[in-house]
Amino acid sequence: MNIYLRPLRVQKTVSLENSEQFKSKLLLWSQQYDDIVWLDSNNYQELQADYDAVLAVDAMTLIQTDYHSAFERLKEYQSMTKDWIFGYLSYDLKNDVEDLSSHNFDGLGFSDLYFFQPKKVFLLKGNRLTMSYMRMVDDAFDEDIQAINNYETNNTLVKNDVKIHLRINKDAYFENINHVLAHIYRGDIYEANFCQEFYAEDTTINPLETYKKLNTISKPPFATFLKQSDKYLLSASPERYIKKQGNTVISQPIKGTAKRSDNKVEDDLLKENLRTDQKERSENIMIVDLVRNDLSKTAMKGSVKVKELCKIYSFNQVHQMISTVSSKLPETLHPVDVIQSTFPMGSMTGAPKISAMQIIENLESTKRGLYSGSVGYFTPNGDFDFNVVIRSILYNSSNRYVSYSVGGAITAKSDPFKEYEECLVKAKAMREVLEN
Repeated sequence: MNIYLRPLRVQKTVSLENSEQFKSKLLLWSQQYDDIVWLDSNNYQELQADYDAVLAVDAMTLIQTDYHSAFERLKEYQSMTKDWIFGYLSYDLKNDVEDLSSHNFDGLGFSDLYFFQPKKVFLLKGNRLTMSYMRMVDDAFDEDIQAINNYETNNTLVKNDVKIHLRINKDAYFENINHVLAHIYRGDIYEANFCQEFYAEDTTINPLETYKKLNTISKPPFATFLKQSDKYLLSASPERYIKKQGNTVISQPIKGTAKRSDNKVEDDLLKENLRTDQKERSENIMIVDLVRNDLSKTAMKGSVKVKELCKIYSFNQVHQMISTVSSKLPETLHPVDVIQSTFPMGSMTGAPKISAMQIIENLESTKRGLYSGSVGYFTPNGDFDFNVVIRSILYNSSNRYVSYSVGGAITAKSDPFKEYEECLVKAKAMREVLEN
């Protein structure tokens, strides 16, 4: 006897007259829901995006947990749904992967892990929109398209007036960097990513308008607007953590940053100086070695390759040095195992990874939480794509707490003053958005 199972979802594809205008209206329309993940490549073609933008809304099921056995629970959830699931992995899932802990101050209160199975998924590529709806809501296709098209987009960006505070002052930053350098000189580690928080208390912002302004300034390839009830992530991330397509995995760590200039000659010189900077290249190569080691844990023998080494990519705010590492997976491997074996991403920890995480946990003043974690999705067939949560504003509307953090890789060649200046370059867009 043949048993026919109706598909979980129904798809509809339509052509768009103005895809950029539709994107703005779609994100505005999505704000009615409590669970939202919006991912926008900003038409940046060089970093292998499958879609120009993706929206997931309206949770049918979800998983929300602390770090205890979090990856095992995610594995069970992904296996059970076999559907689109969207969400995030906080940095503090390191405590599930290794014998580590997190005791620093947390003003935001994000869960360690959160994923949801959306009733409605929108996939945009060029002028084509594919809507993937669960059967219980598939009668809403036409109604939703009409509602989205009827939204009036407002190009007037709201001005925030947020007073930003430093969690640690400049002198304390230098002291902490010197502690990291002492560990390096002793041979405990050879690189560590040290981060600092900028924050505001008793503050209200408009999350969508703040995201729109941040995205307008930066136009990054891994922009994210995430809403989880009263908590928001507004991200202008330029970095991919990890992507799986079929049995191929790629990871694209960033290490090496230079500011942009409006003067083309000066801008080209800044780019060339970054390309030839031996300190920046050594930082990047150290993390490439770490990523190669992480990917080898799940890769088919001999399949780990460095596709690009220290290539310079240019974004609105900065030039970045990016490498691409790939591997091939055995067919029997569960997709969550790939993430668990590589988490947290080496670009946000240092090397050796465990020692670096122990040292920065002791020196940093704030629990990282979602910052330097990852947002992304699994497809129904087990593929995935995840970014790195950097260049991001985090907001808890109930606590009225706003936060952004920046960091940099510290090596034996690091100059504390230059590291501090690099942090300010990375923080520029967030500060501009919040403080005008």
